[in-house]
Amino acid sequence: MRIPLDYYRILGLPLAASDEQLRQAYSDRIVQLPRREYSQAAISSRKQLIEEAYVVLSDPKQRSTYDHLYLAHAYDPDNLAAAAVALENSPESTKRGSNTQSLGIEITQDELVGALLILQELGEYELVLKLGRPYLVNKNGATSPRKGNNLAEEEIHESAEHPDVVLTVALACLELGREQWQQGHYENAAISLETGQELLVREGLFASVQAEIQADLYKLRPYRILELLALPQEKTAERSQGLELLQNLLEDRGGIDGTNNDDSGLNIDDFLRFIQQLRNHLTVAEQHKLFEAQSKRPSAVATYLAVYALIARGFAQRQPALIRQARQMLMRLGKRQDVHLEQSLCALLLGQTEEATRVLELSQEYEALAFIREKSQDSPDLLPGLCLYAEQWLQHEVFPHFRDLANQQAFLKDYFANQQVQAYLEALPTDAETTNEWAVINPQNFPQPQTNNLPFPKNSTRTPKQFNHNRTPDLDLPDTPEYSNFSPPMWNSSGNVKSEVPAAERTSRGTKEHLNGSVKSATPAHNQKRRRRKPAPSPIRERLPDNRPHSRRPRRRRTFANTIEGKTRLVWRVFISLVSILVFWVLATTTFGWLKNLFFPTRPAPVSQLFVQINQPPISIPDPNSQPQGLDGSLTDAAAEEVIRTWLSTKAEALGPNHEIDNLEQILTGSALSQWRLIAQQARSDNRYRKYEHSVKVESVEKIDLFADRATVVATVKEATQLYENGQFKNSSNENLRVRYDLIRQRGKWRIQSASVVNQIIR
Repeated sequence: MRIPLDYYRILGLPLAASDEQLRQAYSDRIVQLPRREYSQAAISSRKQLIEEAYVVLSDPKQRSTYDHLYLAHAYDPDNLAAAAVALENSPESTKRGSNTQSLGIEITQDELVGALLILQELGEYELVLKLGRPYLVNKNGATSPRKGNNLAEEEIHESAEHPDVVLTVALACLELGREQWQQGHYENAAISLETGQELLVREGLFASVQAEIQADLYKLRPYRILELLALPQEKTAERSQGLELLQNLLEDRGGIDGTNNDDSGLNIDDFLRFIQQLRNHLTVAEQHKLFEAQSKRPSAVATYLAVYALIARGFAQRQPALIRQARQMLMRLGKRQDVHLEQSLCALLLGQTEEATRVLELSQEYEALAFIREKSQDSPDLLPGLCLYAEQWLQHEVFPHFRDLANQQAFLKDYFANQQVQAYLEALPTDAETTNEWAVINPQNFPQPQTNNLPFPKNSTRTPKQFNHNRTPDLDLPDTPEYSNFSPPMWNSSGNVKSEVPAAERTSRGTKEHLNGSVKSATPAHNQKRRRRKPAPSPIRERLPDNRPHSRRPRRRRTFANTIEGKTRLVWRVFISLVSILVFWVLATTTFGWLKNLFFPTRPAPVSQLFVQINQPPISIPDPNSQPQGLDGSLTDAAAEEVIRTWLSTKAEALGPNHEIDNLEQILTGSALSQWRLIAQQARSDNRYRKYEHSVKVESVEKIDLFADRATVVATVKEATQLYENGQFKNSSNENLRVRYDLIRQRGKWRIQSASVVNQIIR
């Protein structure tokens, strides 16, 4: 067998190497031994080839002949006649290692392992696979017919070299996979590693090498997931493989915020950054399926991400049933954190305007409330500002995290004008029934979604399926329980729906008027008649239909207060009593003040003089080294760096030993505040804390022309982390990340709305 090796490559020397360099290289190669898994026969075969190369190159005459042949192949491969003549006059050792047609060495079958070992040490992994695989295939194919004749002799022949060849090929796959890993070809690296592992498993050899390859496959798994899911959506097979790897990773880890060891080398912070980076490569349907399944562990982080996916998919695909399911999941989260703003937005998208306004008042998101109130100054309620905030929230905080919705616009007018949405909203319960439903579910700790909230009549033929006949089908996505769990309309004793104004019509009419700038909604005449008995506090407040059976209403006796004359007299009595009390209070306070001034006159307060010192200025003079702020309040590089440093110190306090979670509200807002508050609460409940050391360098500050109060900052963050669990040190990590921060100015202060890692998650 001829191997494409020359003597200079075997010793690792250039053509012009001196005799001293030749002796040193030979000594180094002899002392350098391969892995301990190799047999003594393989080591001896390698040593024999090294000695042969040294013998030829150490003899001046043989080296001259070999150099002539070497140069002829390198610079004049078409004229090899002179090289052939020189080869005929050379010693036998030179003839064995040379050929006029190809520069290489001729080896026997027993020397194959040594040659493959040398090629592997030179980094020729693909050449090792090219020479080793045919040998393994031929050996496996050639042994079966001869086993009946001389089985013992064949087994002895295989045991001498076969395991070493298998080991060399497997190690070549391992090293080739690591090279491809460093080059960023993660799936090709996994194929190389799996090839070597399958070879060792099939042969049942070298368990330690199998474990080494498996460890690399575990660490490679997050990279493979990102590479596969970033492929175009047309490559369904590759993306399905990436989703399967992600499911296996989550199972091994015990969920998104699990603490099991998945052998990937990612701590909790790294894994959360990995999930955040992964979301940009998943569609809304894929995130819906993934995070909804993970939320059942239960997991607060997965539940919150599932809520975002449900709202985004429900709005984009005009499926309000998904938004209602998201609202039910927010009810389960309500016990652990403030999610009233998200609950209010869900109620708005479900057409329940009174419930949206009521829940919004309970929220502690003061910046969002200030924006909503500012946009609703000319309105008796907060609906105009809430509608505008909902559109911006969907456009800038929800849709960008889904690859199929990143460029989609969010318009409430088009959403409520959809017939499928109107049909579903018409069947929803009223605001009063929704309030009772929230009061029952909210105190519970992560219950399962309730089905059949309101009973169907036995003789009813109306089913929930009629509202979902236009739903976009999913690819192998399980049916969502919410599709069949929405509450039907209230039924009276005659079996007919008792609703004088459809809910969808009320919602779409009110929403369109708010989007067009009008804050008053028209009310039908028959509704005004029904409202005389108990006026609503708001002109656009929807009435609650009386759906109780007429046969169960108790008869009331006609008393004096029920007659018109009695009501009029009662009102006058109450009015006269209030006026009398007011007049008496004014007279009493006036008389008391006159008597007090008469008998106890008050002394005039001393006039305070202005205290001014010569050596102290009356106002503070700014430091000459301080950075001036722009007149328009724009974000400078120094101000951006200060915001990021404030965030990193606040993060260290929130995840530190004292878990100062409330400080997060001073620097974060929106989804970033909700997610990091969940992370900090989970760390405190698990009795874990971290110590950080940070350094920040701002690379660029990009201002958004459309929104003067928004900016994007790209910065390099060096983060050193020490993890402690139950007061004991667990591990540490040092990372150098390039992070993109989305900033928003609220009440004159810049806050971080979202953050994402730009570079790779592991270095």
